[in-house]
Amino acid sequence: MEYVKLSAEGGVGILTIARPAALNALNDQVIRELDQVLDSVDLQQIRCLIVTGEGEKAFVAGADIGQMRGLTKEQGEAFGKLGNDVFRKLETLPIPTVAAVCGFALGGGCELAMSCDIRLCSETAVFGQPEVGLGITPGFGGTQRMARLIGPGRAKELLYTARKVKAPEALSIGLVQGVYPVEQLMEEARKLAQRIAGNAPIAVRAVKKAVNDGLQADMDQAIVIEEKLFGSCFETQDQKNAMGAFVEKRKPEPFVNC
Repeated sequence: MEYVKLSAEGGVGILTIARPAALNALNDQVIRELDQVLDSVDLQQIRCLIVTGEGEKAFVAGADIGQMRGLTKEQGEAFGKLGNDVFRKLETLPIPTVAAVCGFALGGGCELAMSCDIRLCSETAVFGQPEVGLGITPGFGGTQRMARLIGPGRAKELLYTARKVKAPEALSIGLVQGVYPVEQLMEEARKLAQRIAGNAPIAVRAVKKAVNDGLQADMDQAIVIEEKLFGSCFETQDQKNAMGAFVEKRKPEPFVNC
């Protein structure tokens, strides 16, 4: 891989978009490499995945405008589908994901961050969907995820105006869950990921599926989704070990992902 890197340690994976000379902008190659790297994530070894960009200037500054400017209608739809398919793969990855956003997260970068479960950012972070100022709409899920994350009214205001949002406002509107100094961002992201990775992995994955699937259903259907996932946990070794330890007042054995 030239532009997308994956490393892992202690149950935490770090996926890095590494095209700093172009502020980590997304072109065909970057998106296709991201697709391949997501397919390579070892779900038995990695229990939480951090997604970040190389350098302090940008998480991902957006899609590659130079590549997009000459697209036809059909090519534009195909490029949107490519990005949407990969970002949806990230969004539905069974393990939790944490975006660690430093610097610009604009256009496709904001959409990439919103495809993660949790977003932490640096004090220098800037979010936005500037597409209407370029004569297009967001194409990688921005109109859908932003409305779901911060509410349709606030999302429409940002999408219609192409206004950029700095870190304090991003926190206040619920676009991110934490803001940290640049030098502390990755440390805080690792702490959060390690805390997630320290819990029963099958149960955590079931929680993610329950939330994601339940949000697409009405409450009656959503409760059934939760019931079935709740029940499935009672077939796991982790549940038996952890509950046994609780009842017997002893330290539980390490979770084994089965």
